[in-house]
Amino acid sequence: MGSIAVCPGSFDPITYGHLDIIKRGAKVFDMVYVVVLNNSAKHPLFTVEERMDLIKEVIKDLPNVRVDQFSGLLVDYAKSVNANAIIRGLRAVSDFEYEMQITSMNRVLNENIETFFIMTNNQYSFLSSSIVKEVAKYNGKISELVPPLVEKELHKKFYRE
Repeated sequence: MGSIAVCPGSFDPITYGHLDIIKRGAKVFDMVYVVVLNNSAKHPLFTVEERMDLIKEVIKDLPNVRVDQFSGLLVDYAKSVNANAIIRGLRAVSDFEYEMQITSMNRVLNENIETFFIMTNNQYSFLSSSIVKEVAKYNGKISELVPPLVEKELHKKFYRE
């Protein structure tokens, strides 16, 4: 068995910051599962299926990356695909405290799954899906923040074209 990692998130929508983390994780691990989590606390713009389709299209050139969905405990999903690692992206120090809480809880739930933090590229340190949606909503320029397909789909959502 090779090294398998899970890269979870809501990906609503996927951004170049997410892609940065996924691509770098794919260089380190034999297999990476990008897992779209259905977070009941959030009100997503895109359905889980739409998010999965967007991710599949933008990662199609990464042969060791798969896209899946899951609701429930991440460690349960990781165990179901024999993953030994979770990849989490960090943008700034402010992300660290929240991520540390999640990592500590995951360790309590399954001490055999390690969490690896990857610092995002500096050019994406400010980037979040929420910011992208807000800018897109007001027809602002997002071409440097998301892949062209995502930009097109955001435009469709906000302007019904």
